Amino acid sequence: MATETLARPVASTANPAVRRKPGRRMTPGRVVVLAVAALLAVLWLVPFAWATVTAFKSETDAASPKINWIPPSGFTADAFVKVFQDGNIPLWTWNSLYTSAAITVITLVISALAAYALSRIDFRGKKVLMTVIIASIIVPPPVLIIPLFYQMVALHMIDTSWAIILPQVIHPAMVFVLKKFFDQIPRELEEAAVMDGASRMRIFLQVVLPLSRPIMAAVAIFVFIGAWNNFLWPFIATNDGSILTLPVGLQTIKSAYGIQYAQNMASALLAALPLILLFLFFQRQIIKGVATTGLAGT
Repeated sequence: MATETLARPVASTANPAVRRKPGRRMTPGRVVVLAVAALLAVLWLVPFAWATVTAFKSETDAASPKINWIPPSGFTADAFVKVFQDGNIPLWTWNSLYTSAAITVITLVISALAAYALSRIDFRGKKVLMTVIIASIIVPPPVLIIPLFYQMVALHMIDTSWAIILPQVIHPAMVFVLKKFFDQIPRELEEAAVMDGASRMRIFLQVVLPLSRPIMAAVAIFVFIGAWNNFLWPFIATNDGSILTLPVGLQTIKSAYGIQYAQNMASALLAALPLILLFLFFQRQIIKGVATTGLAGT
């Protein structure tokens, strides 16, 4: 009888259904962190909300010095209509989409192959090359604009899509991030593939890449966002209106009546809308990329 009584509590605690995971306690430090995060989120959302409200104002209300979240004459979509009438938004969006996609694909291929070679292959000058890659991360992109422009002129690529794509496919930071990730993949998996007769390229394609899907997705998203937002280089490399990207094309919409605040905010929202949708669909991969790959500091 006593044995049976003692056995019941042990059996109940051993049941996984009875066990409960301890919840996170709201310590003072955690409360402070959450409060600071909420404050930063609000500080980020206020300018975005103001830009959205301004885009739906009339030009008279947008130019008013008074701060009105609700315009006196009501909300209107005239600024968006004007932007679509004066510019070729569908064409510019398509140009940005395929150039950004091409830059992303080419960058992934080059960066992944270079990172794998630096991670797994021993060759003369490897340390020097890695030092050059790390040092090039800190070089500001505007410094390279003049040499790249002369190079595109020499190759007769100015006013072509390749002039936008090719100078943006080299990302030393992405090579460094991928190399660090490949270093963490166990070499025993590759040694087992070698025993089965697999070549180096087959190991890379069928062993390394499948294990690297999270980091490849994070790198692809960051490269795509950077290519989509890039304004300076496409603005310099192209004059042909048929290949303008969306950020550059929106800046060509001018008015004879000075600064049109509502139209400017409408243009900014149209340029940011695809990236907002991209974040909504891939926010988990983006957050994981920021948290685990160190891309936030590059």
